[in-house]
Amino acid sequence: MDIFRYIQEIRNHLSLSFNEVDGWFDKDGTTLNYQPSNGGWSVQQILEHIYLTNFYLLILIEKGSKKAMRNSLELDLESEIKNYSFNKENFEKVGKYGAFDWIRPEHMEPKGERSLREIRNLITQQYYQCQNYLDLMKNGEGVLYKTTMSVNNLGKINVYEYIYFLSLHAQRHITQMGNNQSEMIKN
Repeated sequence: MDIFRYIQEIRNHLSLSFNEVDGWFDKDGTTLNYQPSNGGWSVQQILEHIYLTNFYLLILIEKGSKKAMRNSLELDLESEIKNYSFNKENFEKVGKYGAFDWIRPEHMEPKGERSLREIRNLITQQYYQCQNYLDLMKNGEGVLYKTTMSVNNLGKINVYEYIYFLSLHAQRHITQMGNNQSEMIKN
């Protein structure tokens, strides 16, 4: 596996996803607050949910990156990279809105306690956090630690895969926000 290309692919995905998310903050108030007919969240609520989910995933990513870097002192990184293969297909459904039932914890549900401006700033900071973790684990160290991900039965995934998951989660909600906007325009 070309670990450097793999890391760059994750960087690119993060950049595209976060840029798209950021664009939603510039929408007008009607678009941001439109409540879809299916009873789902408004765009503003979705943006808050993205921030909240990132917040909790980044706790796991931070712990995982520290453990991966510690493991790099004891494990054979070259061998681990050589034996690693990324099964992208396992993750693709995460980025597709409606691909499976997703039961989210209550602490990741929007409560409307933060301003849109604050949420935007926090999501921007989260993007840079992800990039910093990729910088820290630039030689492939992220494959050296795995944590269980219960969503869609992904099982044990490494730190890079967690970062990719975070980016796919945002992508999933980009589609949802687009659906809201399309419905609003039709009505």
